[in-house]
Amino acid sequence: MPAERFDQWFMYFPDHYRWSAALALVLGSAPYGGAELGEVDAVGRQLLGRVGDDEAWFSAWAGMGDTVRESADAAAASGLTLTAAGGYLRATSYYHIGERFRLPKDGPALGAYRKGVDCFGRYAALIDGAPVERVDVPFEGTHLPAYLTLPPSSRGPSPCVVFFDGLDITKELQYVRGVAELVRRGVGCLVIDGPGNGESIRFGGLSLRPDYEVAGSAALDYLAGRPEIDAARIGVLGISLGGYYAARCASLERRFAACVCWGAIWDYRATWERRIAEAFQGAMSVAGDHICWVLGCDSFDDALEQLRAYALDGVVQEMRCPYLLLHGARDEQIPVSDAEAVFAAVGSSDKELRIFDERSGGATHCQTDRLSVATVAYADWFADRLGASGRR
Repeated sequence: MPAERFDQWFMYFPDHYRWSAALALVLGSAPYGGAELGEVDAVGRQLLGRVGDDEAWFSAWAGMGDTVRESADAAAASGLTLTAAGGYLRATSYYHIGERFRLPKDGPALGAYRKGVDCFGRYAALIDGAPVERVDVPFEGTHLPAYLTLPPSSRGPSPCVVFFDGLDITKELQYVRGVAELVRRGVGCLVIDGPGNGESIRFGGLSLRPDYEVAGSAALDYLAGRPEIDAARIGVLGISLGGYYAARCASLERRFAACVCWGAIWDYRATWERRIAEAFQGAMSVAGDHICWVLGCDSFDDALEQLRAYALDGVVQEMRCPYLLLHGARDEQIPVSDAEAVFAAVGSSDKELRIFDERSGGATHCQTDRLSVATVAYADWFADRLGASGRR
């Protein structure tokens, strides 16, 4: 892939979009404790001579996860709980970004993933800020794993946001992509692995499905049973492919009071038709066969057939709640034209499209090049639309 196509943001591996985007995703979480520059650079240096070798990617990141986890274990054994918590959170990021490109999801892959989940649990047990509670959302005879974080000084029931992942992210990686901004503003957050994501597919066998409003309704039902949460003030947020999930939820589940799509999805089948036609040489966040794995199918033809249902035309016209769409002007994965198509079709009277460009920062896919412009944007917007009482 010619490097000049991606000349507006930091690329650690100038000729490899997928690896560079994944490294930038981790590095961007540093302000929220998800990474340390020196640790990320150490992994990157190991990989410079093996760009595109996903086995090397997995081994290097899992190795850094082990190193940081062992340091955190030592700190915890010495009673240095806050130091340990920070290490466990960073180790989570490294394990999960390493496992991201590992297919099939074999024993080593699932082992690394479990280590990441375990490290996040240890982090949650040791922090001194807003508590992070592991919860299971009942769902069609099984459950969707999630974490619930509530404002610690809330007076009465607080508003809350259901935060869905994308195609290839996890609830643990989502946590370090702005949950703290919501909580600081008096808004709770349920980060959740929906069908096809995170633990739900790896350990629960739940493949990706088009009717994501079913998962949205399950999350709403769960939150409505929590006395700390105002059931009339629950919003929905989705990142990347989560822009499809969130838009569908808000359009077909009218109990959602507000919706933010962090990245536009219009016709996902068309997106993958283009990627297949390009022999997966374009800008992608995953290896090509990832789509077959999440859909539970055996071929790209089968995948494209299933993806016929993943279109928002005829759906978002039904949306009525306040709506915000965040998109990058130079998003190489999903063009701005898709964002414009979604926005034009959304039926809400209160709707806003924010396009981040080189001047503002955040011009890339889901603002990987400058994360904070998006996290504060969606947090401020939710705080306003959901009537949060926190400081802004």
